[in-house]
Parts: sequence; C-alpha cells; structure tokens
Amino acid sequence: MAGSKLTIGIVGLPNVGKSTLFNALTKAAVPAENYPFCTIDPSVGVVGVPDPRLGALAALSESEKVIPAAIEFVDIAGLVKGAAQGEGLGNQFLANIRETDAVLEVVRFFDDADVHHVDGEVEPVHDIEIINLELALADAEQVRKRRDKLVRDMKTGNKDAAAEDAVLARLEQAFLSGKLALHAGLSAEEAKRVAPLNLLTMKPILYALNKKSGGHNLDELADGRAAHAYELIKELGSRFVLVDAATERELNDVAEEDKQMFREELGTLEDGLAGLIRGAYETLGLISFFTTGPDETRAWTIPQGATAPEAGAAIHTDFKDKFIRAEVVAAQDLLAAGSYPAARAAAKVRTEGKDYIVQDGDVMVFLHG
Repeated sequence: MAGSKLTIGIVGLPNVGKSTLFNALTKAAVPAENYPFCTIDPSVGVVGVPDPRLGALAALSESEKVIPAAIEFVDIAGLVKGAAQGEGLGNQFLANIRETDAVLEVVRFFDDADVHHVDGEVEPVHDIEIINLELALADAEQVRKRRDKLVRDMKTGNKDAAAEDAVLARLEQAFLSGKLALHAGLSAEEAKRVAPLNLLTMKPILYALNKKSGGHNLDELADGRAAHAYELIKELGSRFVLVDAATERELNDVAEEDKQMFREELGTLEDGLAGLIRGAYETLGLISFFTTGPDETRAWTIPQGATAPEAGAAIHTDFKDKFIRAEVVAAQDLLAAGSYPAARAAAKVRTEGKDYIVQDGDVMVFLHG
C-alpha cells in the first residue's frame, strides 16, 4: 500500500450491479493529478475518502488545496463459474485482482424479474460461495505450482524451502476443506513466507450487498435469504455494507444541497458510497492522520498501530529514516481551540518520539534530520 492510496478490486457475477456501483464511485472521483502514480485506465477510479474533519481543518488553515486520502477502485471483468480454469476472462481477471490490497465483492440483494440472474435465481449465499470458490481454486493452483518449484531446493537441504513448503501444504489442506487462505490459521511468520504469492483469498473481503430502495426496509430478500447471507458473511469473518448502486449512480447528477431531500424520498437515508468507503477502511484496519497549512490540508492513510516514523513514511521516506520527533494535536482539539497557538496555549499540542502510536485524526508536523 503505497503512500496514501490503496487499491480495491470490485468483483461479482454478471448483472449484480458491479459496473453500476463502479460508475457511481468514479463519478464521485477526485482529480487524478493529485495522485501521481495513478493508472490512467477506464476501469480504474480514484475516489476521495469522505472526512468532515478535512474541510474543517482546511478552513482553519485557509489552505489553497484540500487533498483527501484516496482509494483506487478497479472494476474487474464479471466473474463466471470456471474462471479459475480460464472461463470467460478468468485468468486475466485473476491476474488483475492479485495486484489489489482488498476485494470488494458485489452481491445481488434484490428480486427483479426484469434483471436476469446468471443462474436464473437470486440466492446471495450461492453467489458468494461461487465467487469464493473460484478465488480459492486459483490460489490452489498458485500453491501447487510453487510447491513444484520448491522440490529441487528441498532436495539440497534448503531449510527455508522446507519451511515454506510446510506452510503451502497447510494451505492446500485448507483449500481442500473449502476454506479461504485467511482461515487456514497461519501465524504472522507463516503468512509472511507465502506473501510473495499474493494469494487472492488472503486479502480482506468486504461484501457490498446491492439492494433496491423502497421505504426503510433494507432486507430486500424474503424467505430468509438475507438472513442467511448475513450469517455466512459473519462466519467468514468479513464485513458487509448495504448499498443501492443504481440510486447512488443517479444521485451523482444531483446538486450536493439537494441530495439529502432525494435520499429521503427514495428511502436511502445514508450516503451509500460514504458507507462503503468507511467499510473499506475498517476492513483493511486503516486510519487517517492530517497535515495542514496555508498551502494544503491533506489526509494520509496508514494502518492502525503505525508508529510516528511509519506514518511519516506515507509522506516521504526521509520522514521515517531521519525521524527526530513529531508535533501532534488531535483534530478535534485543534478545531475546538480555533488555531495552533490557542491549542498550544491549552496544552493540547504534544511532542512525541519514534515509539508513539498514531491515532485516527491526529494532526502532525514532522521534524527530521
């Protein structure tokens, strides 16, 4: 995960609303020029992470530029049964998703006779199982190929090769029993050994349950289908967000000040895209810290538990390698004080060393050599 941008691959069966959701997200995209390493590709959209603290800090600092943290969403070709064996755009699909930090799995969560389902019936549990099976089959093939390559090294008594092979054997067993790599019970050290394989089922998965608006009832599916889907996602240790992709796509064309009124009329009270992006952050265990001044106010993405030097590396490697100390104030304290001098006078600005664990919403100034 480089700098302040992370990449999420959007997957799903055909006709589940995947492309509609992608179009809704990209219509709300931030200017790519703020993120110099972005791929210019029609299937990639860079979306700013909504955060009300960002605008408030920018107003306080009278910043010329405001740059949110960013998520890069990649729309990956519709997955069909047999993708792992190369059906449809299978192999290409799987190669694209290996490069992402996480998977956003779009699942159809509505009944509509006019919208064809690839299997003829709407059953979210079945859809989730098909997609996860394809990901696991592709991973099993990766593991098999890697084990074949390790045979020669193990014959020479290479201990690292033997240790890696033992981890791969455990993964093979997990796949055979229908588990994802995430659930194979690997230790942090074991997971590190197989990290270069970029296994699909080792990535965090967020489920986007694509419903249709209609009053305030979010459980679109009758006969217990919704409840069974929630239960399965919980068993998988994943999170889900409910989203109405079609409505979000339509709302992109509505003026900001009118959106809430339209949402109330449609029975979609929350901004579904904001909820989805927050869900992505939580799934990946991420937080934001801020830098602010007259030139720009910017949000940076880091993993929960990152130290001050690790946070500094999101801005520039020097901030980590030559870290001396950081000046830190919580965004809410700075905003409540009304200015840096006032926050300092109220003893809200602290000096922290290299062991400091950065908190979500910290405003930071780095001092480096």
